[in-house]
Amino acid sequence: MNWEQLLSLKRFGDTNKRIRKEQDETRLGFEVDYDRVIFSSEFRILQDKTQVIPLSQTDFVHTRLTHSLEVSVVGRSIGRKVGQKLLEKHPHLQTVHGYQGNDFGAIVAAAALAHDIGNPPFGHSGEKAIGEFFKTGDGSNFKKQLTDKEYQDLCDFEGNANGFKILTESRDGRDGGLRLSYATLGAFMKYPKESLPKKPTSHIADKKYGFFQSEKEAFSNIADELGLLKRSKTDASFSRHPLAFLVEAADDICYTIIDFEDGINLGLIQEEFALEYLINLVRDTINTKKYHQLKNTQDRVSYLRALAINTLINEVVTIFIDNEEAILTGEFQTALLDKSKYDAQINDIIKISVENVYKSEDVIDKEIAGYEIIKHLLSVYTSAINNNFNGKASNYDKLILNRLPKTMKLNDDSLYKRLLSVCNYVSLLSDSNAILNYKKIKGMHF
Repeated sequence: MNWEQLLSLKRFGDTNKRIRKEQDETRLGFEVDYDRVIFSSEFRILQDKTQVIPLSQTDFVHTRLTHSLEVSVVGRSIGRKVGQKLLEKHPHLQTVHGYQGNDFGAIVAAAALAHDIGNPPFGHSGEKAIGEFFKTGDGSNFKKQLTDKEYQDLCDFEGNANGFKILTESRDGRDGGLRLSYATLGAFMKYPKESLPKKPTSHIADKKYGFFQSEKEAFSNIADELGLLKRSKTDASFSRHPLAFLVEAADDICYTIIDFEDGINLGLIQEEFALEYLINLVRDTINTKKYHQLKNTQDRVSYLRALAINTLINEVVTIFIDNEEAILTGEFQTALLDKSKYDAQINDIIKISVENVYKSEDVIDKEIAGYEIIKHLLSVYTSAINNNFNGKASNYDKLILNRLPKTMKLNDDSLYKRLLSVCNYVSLLSDSNAILNYKKIKGMHF
């Protein structure tokens, strides 16, 4: 792979090549990507979607929206630092093509901002609830009518693939979705492969999948434009865009440190125990005098969080630059932080978060409710849509259909696309709206 292709400014529908030197510096294409994501309705919904603590009534607990903004800020810092070093190594990118260090930051920031845009309500349990509906629930009845890859898309419903669908799917009056630059879409795709074969190798790019069969053609066009390396002769599987490693690292840093911070502020993790873990991560940079002047838990945790994030940003930049050649040839096989000298400290923090936060009673109770809500919504909607398509819609089905948006593919000849349209609709519900829809259908809300 080469940076000239990887930094493509091309957008869906372009007939002429976009040249970096011809860009308006006050309205750079990569920065337009960020604006398009942040003004999209799909992004705005994240304000009422679970990060870790579902439907929290406290002010300081993160939602998907605040998490995404923070990942974007961290990603921008990482991207800019990497960009400066890459231009030192490859000066022709600047002198010949006009790329600037901040371009890398803008690409990573936009991709990071969008990284959770496809996640369903109720966190990762929402993905699992959709998958289990098709794997073991009423949706399993559709298996014989779908191809293996179509069915696998549904059984392992993936927020990353759904995000790619949201960003790229055409609909009336909106060709090409948000029409982001291909560089940003490439950086967004952490798992540039289709759903089957499942985890064919231990390579980080094979951990999950990144696009549905409905977006396979769009994905292939983007991969070809960017010059991503093919990793399979028979299936759609490619090496990652190098900047996808930076988006992943920004996400890893934020959920590791900030979910831990939420746990402390909520009292789920004891302060003394928790601060010890953070201090182990920042011993080289902590100002002990300043630290001891801080009088409350929130200020102390905030100070250590800032130091920890800065420490890990610099660590990620070093690891990326040291491994740039292996990343460009597709030979680098792990997440960047897996190579960190702080790996033990990071794993300690994640372990205590899993035990005290992710497995807390409040989180588990809301996830259980989420399973029931999503299962019922999928059952009612898929039944109504398919009964209607087959000319067997009951009066109840027709009432349900009247509540669904006109953008849904209610009458598509493809069963797969009809089912995926339902999943996409449910995935775009906020936590509160999913609960409200469930109550209305159940007759519990008038």
